[in-house]
Amino acid sequence: MIKVGIVGGTGYTGVELLRILATHPEVKLTAITSRKEDGLPVADMFPSLRGHVDLAFSSPDKAKLTECDVVFFATPHGVAMAQAPELLAAGVKVIDLAADFRLQDTAAFEKWYKMPHSCPDLLKEAAYGLVELNRDAIRKARIVGNPGCYPTTMQLGLAPLLKAGAIDASHLIADCKSGVSGAGRKAEVATLFSEAGDNFKAYGVSGHRHSPETLERLSKLTKDKVGLIFTPHLVPMIRGMHSTIYARLTKDIDNAALQALFENTYKDEPFVDVMPFGSHPETRSTRASNMLRIALHRPNDGDTVVVLVVQDNLVKGASGQAVQCMNLMFGLDEKTGLMHVPILP
Repeated sequence: MIKVGIVGGTGYTGVELLRILATHPEVKLTAITSRKEDGLPVADMFPSLRGHVDLAFSSPDKAKLTECDVVFFATPHGVAMAQAPELLAAGVKVIDLAADFRLQDTAAFEKWYKMPHSCPDLLKEAAYGLVELNRDAIRKARIVGNPGCYPTTMQLGLAPLLKAGAIDASHLIADCKSGVSGAGRKAEVATLFSEAGDNFKAYGVSGHRHSPETLERLSKLTKDKVGLIFTPHLVPMIRGMHSTIYARLTKDIDNAALQALFENTYKDEPFVDVMPFGSHPETRSTRASNMLRIALHRPNDGDTVVVLVVQDNLVKGASGQAVQCMNLMFGLDEKTGLMHVPILP
């Protein structure tokens, strides 16, 4: 059994990790940390886990994280890089759901996250945790930087086109929407029900932290210079993400060939569903699952391809993807513990 520790188990990605790992057949939950909730049974905070998780939260100084096989960090940026050296030295693998190990460019990290990177040497060896595009590196990694939720949709939506050299990489547009849970489990005016409900707004239009991450990874898929306009929006729902991606075709390619390009790219991917051409995937079709769905459109059979991508921002966009990485790192079938059927309605 894989002994698992979770640092920061009180947020939305933390409880999602608990939900997934509690029924994972190869996992033993060993430690869950929270300074504020030290000693509180997990099930008292999250009644949905009653009968599934019998651990109590413990402060980080009490938790025996170095006795785990892997530790997930569901924490704010900066926490994982502070603790990773000690854990790695003890032979513990690390999966960070924040941004500490996503960007290889330390200057970009420090610009966007307003803090110095404390272990750039470890950053160089960290694997980027988007399984469909980086499986081999993840399998061999000691440390994984889990992708951001928006970057997951943009990369999987654009990868087949960029790899085929079928689009103008310098003029990409991603119009993305996320549910309120993407902002985290904290008291903040903008995410109060009376503020976010019955409302729709863009944010981060002039620059968003997920832009440099996405650009860095997309640039690995093509020799051309990548230019991306990325606009995120907050929608009045709890969970779910919908990205509408626009790209100009530079090759003479018909719709059937476009569809085949995506189907062939993802035919062996258990968590990517390429829907029939012209479909309209809905966020609820992925709710509480690790599935990501893609559909292609070509308005008026012109030179613009529109890629629609949906996922649950807390599962494939965060905790489910992290467990998918863990499975690979420990030689398991990557689907283990992740074959949840989406919830409807």
